[in-house]
Amino acid sequence: MAAQPSVSATDWHARAAQVKPRSQVFIDGKFAPAMNGATFDNINPATGRSLGAVAAGEQADVDRAVASGRNAFRTGTWSHRPPKARKKVLLALADLMLANRDELALLETLDTGKPISDSLAVDIPSAANCIRWYAEAVDKIYDEVAPTGPNALATITREAMGVVGAIVPWNFPLLMASWKIGPVLAAGNSLVLKPSEKSPLTALRVAELALEAGLPPGVFNVVPGFGHTAGKALAAHMDVDCIAFTGSTATGKSVMQSAAMSNLKKVSLECGGKSPNIVLADCPDIDRAATAAAFAIFFNQGEMCSAGSRLLVQDSIKDAMLEKIAAVGRAMQPGDPLDPATKLGAIVDETQMKRVLSYIDVGRNDGAQVALGGARVRQESGGFFVEPTVFDGVKPTMRIAKEEIFGPVLATITFRNVAEAIEIANDVDYGLAAAVWTRDINTAHRTARALRAGTVYVNCYDADDITVPFGGFKQSGIGRDKSLHAFDKYTELKTTWIELS
Repeated sequence: MAAQPSVSATDWHARAAQVKPRSQVFIDGKFAPAMNGATFDNINPATGRSLGAVAAGEQADVDRAVASGRNAFRTGTWSHRPPKARKKVLLALADLMLANRDELALLETLDTGKPISDSLAVDIPSAANCIRWYAEAVDKIYDEVAPTGPNALATITREAMGVVGAIVPWNFPLLMASWKIGPVLAAGNSLVLKPSEKSPLTALRVAELALEAGLPPGVFNVVPGFGHTAGKALAAHMDVDCIAFTGSTATGKSVMQSAAMSNLKKVSLECGGKSPNIVLADCPDIDRAATAAAFAIFFNQGEMCSAGSRLLVQDSIKDAMLEKIAAVGRAMQPGDPLDPATKLGAIVDETQMKRVLSYIDVGRNDGAQVALGGARVRQESGGFFVEPTVFDGVKPTMRIAKEEIFGPVLATITFRNVAEAIEIANDVDYGLAAAVWTRDINTAHRTARALRAGTVYVNCYDADDITVPFGGFKQSGIGRDKSLHAFDKYTELKTTWIELS
């Protein structure tokens, strides 16, 4: 679903001037200031100017939110509803998200700097589809009867955990939140959501829509705030049964430590990536592979944990690949995020922009060559824009080949044969995604098996569907989002053994 042609950049700017985002904590079905009255400025990445003050929730607000969620869980206003009743409410929420698509897309773009066309066509519809899919799934999951002898009946049932805390990132704020909201609520849990301080607006609006859809107060609470305050308080809370986190590996480790040092709550982590995109000389379509490689790193300004940030290309076709990738990159120069024609928006904030630019300097200093881009642009806007950047001559040991940059920066590494490509691909701390391009099915299958990654694409990149799990190996995390496997994170298995006389 693309942006409506009749809605111009001028129209979107006019709407942006009129929008009044929700900006307070949302607890027990009501908006309220943070307990201590603290706020933070919510910065528009495209202009560098404040969108307004947002409540900075801290320990006291998290305590209130968890208590509200616990009370709702114990009284059974949601947890005791039959699956088909929970399904009805979640379907209504999905419908409301689509009915308010333009508003949600605008909030997402103002918060993150991503193109409005992407927010409209990808983020909001995908988030609504996620909620709808888990709504439809919840009354189709059956419990089990164990194969005991005739003198016993043993059942294996899934039960809601209780209160789930979710800490979500800023790159796909509503979609990543929906990956938690859908299965957490469908399973009958209560949820306390901590959105990133860089992108709190859609989470607050969707919580309000959930109440409108019929979700009881207290079941879905939102506490905006900083990671070291609200996020840490949620991860360390003694009355939270599970913490689900998406973000950097460094922060994921901190979340895991807090969970362990508190009540040993269940933890799921979807963390960083440095995904290899392997293109063999027998690639069936170099044009298609090059276009996919460009979008794998430039889409969403490269702010994707699964971004194809390492291009591993067989030496004989490297020049042809880079020429075609550069052509795509030149056509994706950063522009006004509220212009429907823009394909590349702003980096989320000044801190992240400086991080991206510092890695570009590191790459240059380590001896890699800039084949495209490499600079900040649109400075007159006051926003945080970095042009698509491609490095050539990257060695596997360089920092830009090892460390997650989280920006539109591609590191190109050549290899001679498949064995060398696999060795390079696996020689990082991460294992979130990978890809291989070849016309040989045997090579494709053997390479996919050898790559240590949660998702391996063959002759494509970033193909996706809610029905398949998403998560990583190694320091890319623990557990899986999406698909029916997400229910494993938010339910407990109970065995009930009945002796028969």
